[in-house]
This record gives sequence, C-alpha cells and structure tokens, in this order.
Amino acid sequence: MNWDVFITCAVTGAGDTTGKSDKVPVTPEQIATSAIDAAKAGAAVVHIHVRDPATGRGSRDPKLYAEVVDRIRSSGTDVVINLTAGMGGDLVLGGAETPLPLDPTWTDVVGATERLVHVEQLLPEICTLDCGSMNFAAGGDYVMTNTPDTLRAMAKRIQALGVKPELEVFDTGHLVMVKDLVKEGLLDDPLMIQLCMGIPYGAPDDPLTLMAMALQVPPGAVFSAFSIGRMQLPYVAMAALAGGNVRVGLEDNIYLSRGKLASNADLVERAATILTAMNARVLGPEDVRAKLNLKKRG
Repeated sequence: MNWDVFITCAVTGAGDTTGKSDKVPVTPEQIATSAIDAAKAGAAVVHIHVRDPATGRGSRDPKLYAEVVDRIRSSGTDVVINLTAGMGGDLVLGGAETPLPLDPTWTDVVGATERLVHVEQLLPEICTLDCGSMNFAAGGDYVMTNTPDTLRAMAKRIQALGVKPELEVFDTGHLVMVKDLVKEGLLDDPLMIQLCMGIPYGAPDDPLTLMAMALQVPPGAVFSAFSIGRMQLPYVAMAALAGGNVRVGLEDNIYLSRGKLASNADLVERAATILTAMNARVLGPEDVRAKLNLKKRG
C-alpha cells in the first residue's frame, strides 16, 4: 500500500471523445481551464494533449501547446505540467489485404526530434515517453509505433533538456525497454513509470496482471497505474494498494457514474475521496517535485 499518493489528471487526450461528452475540453483555453480546475480539486500533475480547435482531433501544433502552458503558468495555480510526446507515432495500414499505401487520413509518423519540438520550446517538468509499439484498441489497422531507436533518440534528447520522462508502459515488454534504457544511461533516477492497463491489445487490467507489472518495476522507481472506462475509478484504489500513484481524467473515461458525464475536476475529487477514505495522504505539487527531483518551470 502506498500511503502518500499523488493524482495525475489526463485532461483531454486525442481520442474520439468530443462527440460523446461536451465536458471534454478542445480549445487551448478550455484545456487550460480544465487543467486548472483539476489542480484545484487535488491533482498534483496535469497531463496535457492538445486538439485542433476546428476539428477536435488530436494535434501536435506547438503553438497550441504554448497557449495551454502559458495560460496554466500565468494563472498562479501551482501544478506540475506533463506534456505528451506520444503524438507522431500513429501508423494506420490501408487494410488487411492492402496494407500499403498507408491510410493518409490517420497516419501521422514523424521523427524523434519533431515529436519533441514542443517539449524543447516549453520545457515542462515532465513529458511522456511511450516505451514500445502495440496494436492499439479493438479493431482497425492502427499501430502505436515507437521503435527502439526512436525511443533511444527521444530519451537522450529529453535527458539533455532536463525534463523528467514519464515512461508509458502498456505491456510487460515495455518494461524490458525501460530496463535497457536504464542500462544505457538514458534515464535518470528516480524513474517515473506509468502502468497503462486495460487498453486493447495491451496488458489487461485484472489484479494479477497489475501486480505482475508492479513487481517488475525497477527498484526505487516511482510508478502510477490507471485503467480506462468504468475501471478508471476502481483503479484509484487498486493502484494505491499495489504501491503506486493514480491517474484519472477525461482522456481515459468520461463518466463519473453510469450515465453521468464527468468533468476532470469531478474525477479528481472522486479520486481524492477514495484515497482519503483509505487513509492515504494526497500529495501536492511540491511533494511531487521533491519525490521525483523535478526542475520547477515557469
């Protein structure tokens, strides 16, 4: 059991959720406001994607990231900013019989340097590093693509920038990649690992698989765990019981209860209630900076 737990709020993601809930933030102003509300509700860390304001689709535009980060930093709200670097690894094949050419509408694959442009410009305290490739979500021809050489190049650049990588682990093999990066000197202690559970076709979110993953986390690492959909809130308790920290937010789940749409602040408040009822202490951003040896920005 982890008795001192921090909450990360994954504010918007890049998935097709905007048509399912009007509470999913889309514009930079909406994303920043939702992040600030989540911080006031108890989130020590906000994990940020941006979306094209015109279409609602996920975007890599550094100007959108810059506006979100500036709005959060200038608000006076203390929260650790965690920017995604996962965009730019989306490979969508043309079909089972005709994999090539790739689907031009949804494929977005760029090099390691381009995936980190916004991180280099804005220097958040944390950015994500997806630690492997996988067939992502049920159906279709989408592959989340993160090759070993790409990960090594990204890890090296993130390390040079003095940003803490949150190592996104979707299956057991991704932990092997984490350990290789450690051996190669591309990751600094303490490691920050996010166990991403319940996403087809990655690690399932049953308790035995969670514990198998948690027990493979390198000694001394700080880890969080989450699941998606209806399992997001139960995973608040499961993650803490497994010795980890927690993540909630509209990137992974849009409901507070059956049929009741949630805001990010709603989900963070519920997570804080669950943890407090377990007699765990909910950590603030300064506690997280000390735990992870972060460089405060802004």
